[in-house]
Amino acid sequence: MKDAVKNITISELPESERPREKMFKKGPKALSNAELLAIILRTGIKNQNVLSMAYKILSEHNGLRFLTDTSVEELSKINGIGLAKATQLMAAAELGKRISQYGAEDDTFIRCPKDAADILMEEMRYLNKEHMKVILLNVKCKVMSIEEISIGSLSSSLAHPREVFIPAVKKSSAAIILAHNHPSGDPSPSKDDIDITKRISEAGKILGIELYDHIIIGNGIYVSLKEKNLF
Repeated sequence: MKDAVKNITISELPESERPREKMFKKGPKALSNAELLAIILRTGIKNQNVLSMAYKILSEHNGLRFLTDTSVEELSKINGIGLAKATQLMAAAELGKRISQYGAEDDTFIRCPKDAADILMEEMRYLNKEHMKVILLNVKCKVMSIEEISIGSLSSSLAHPREVFIPAVKKSSAAIILAHNHPSGDPSPSKDDIDITKRISEAGKILGIELYDHIIIGNGIYVSLKEKNLF
């Protein structure tokens, strides 16, 4: 289909193959990633309609994953993606992240490790760098807020207890849950992950702010260090 539609306009495609018409009739879930992307991009370039361009972008840039950890500058370098389309794509990606977290800071309670992983999975599973976040909880385990602590390979300097507990102290949090992602997609904890978790847990005991868990996010899967009895 990609080759067949390359040099014709969207209006020349059968109605059933036009992304907008398909969405009207069947709903957004019926559309492929390329078709959804084509709707956001709206127009193609010379000798390449928008649907073909969307397929090309996805095939050359690791699918939708590239939207989760890119910039307007990087996007605008893609053939056919100017500043306007780059900002549209970034806005759509950011909305997707926010929708996935909708309600995470409003009457959401953490009862088990899966609850914490579910809040962060879609935002963190595709990130190309390690991001550490802390979920702040009140005495009833209600989520107060989610704070970004660091970006980069997890190390003692990036995950220093001082950085972790500053937002918890400021917001009078009763407990915290750490979370970070593994860009490889494999959430298996490393020795550094375990050592840092133990260090932060001990610091929390001194401050009176308990570390309930450390969740490592992979590609659709997670590991709870608490469940593994690793601290």
